[in-house]
Amino acid sequence: MNYRLELLTQKAFRLALYGLCACTLVFLVAPLLAIMPLSFNSEPFFTYPMPGYSLQWYREFFESETWHLAMKNSFIVAIAATVCSCLLGTLAALGLNRKDCPMRSLLMGILISPMVIPIVVSAVGVYYYFADLGLLNSLTGLVIAHTALGAPFVVITVAATLSTFDQNLMRAAASLGAPPLTAFRRVMLPIIAPGIASGALFAFVTSFDEVVMALFLAGPEQRTLPRQMWIGVREQISPTITAVATCLILFSILLLVTVQWLQGRAQRNKARPAA
Repeated sequence: MNYRLELLTQKAFRLALYGLCACTLVFLVAPLLAIMPLSFNSEPFFTYPMPGYSLQWYREFFESETWHLAMKNSFIVAIAATVCSCLLGTLAALGLNRKDCPMRSLLMGILISPMVIPIVVSAVGVYYYFADLGLLNSLTGLVIAHTALGAPFVVITVAATLSTFDQNLMRAAASLGAPPLTAFRRVMLPIIAPGIASGALFAFVTSFDEVVMALFLAGPEQRTLPRQMWIGVREQISPTITAVATCLILFSILLLVTVQWLQGRAQRNKARPAA
């Protein structure tokens, strides 16, 4: 009797926990789902119920040179910042993982500080610093700033992966005559690749969605999609913004699905016995 009561209690607790998680998910996702139907509104108003359906706002987005430039700049900056973040973040994580690394906690705190400092404070500081270097109103300055914002994510994810890495594998590779670079490429890199991929995803999304740095550092020719959306909301509210937001939501979902598929494939290949 007591055993059956305990099972019923555990089942009820599990159902309550699932219900709470479902309510939280709906609370977080509902605002996003409310935007998507508005992108098909036939009238230039954000109202429900909609009088009709139309693809005119998507047509305006894909045919506008202004939106094309913003989308091009966003991809250029996000891809470049992601590559730089992965390179610098992975190297930093490898250095922090060494047992002889001095002041490891202090260095880790400094490296992840861009995640803690308010973005407005960082943007103001970067603005004054880049003004002396002549990096304002340039994609180069925007890439550097977004790299500083994205690198901490790579450091954290790669450091978490390295915490479970067996260093004896590197010693075994060295004992078999493999140079350090070859041992890293053939032994360590495949194991920490999921951490790098996760950090790259966060770095890309952070750069692609960032607007405050773009407002401070970018000029009219370097405006990104988030900045163009912010300008549209500030100057004139157009349903084109909802079409752009819908495309960004679908693009983010595609990124998440792709990364999850790659990580699952890596885990399956790792678990597959060697021939």
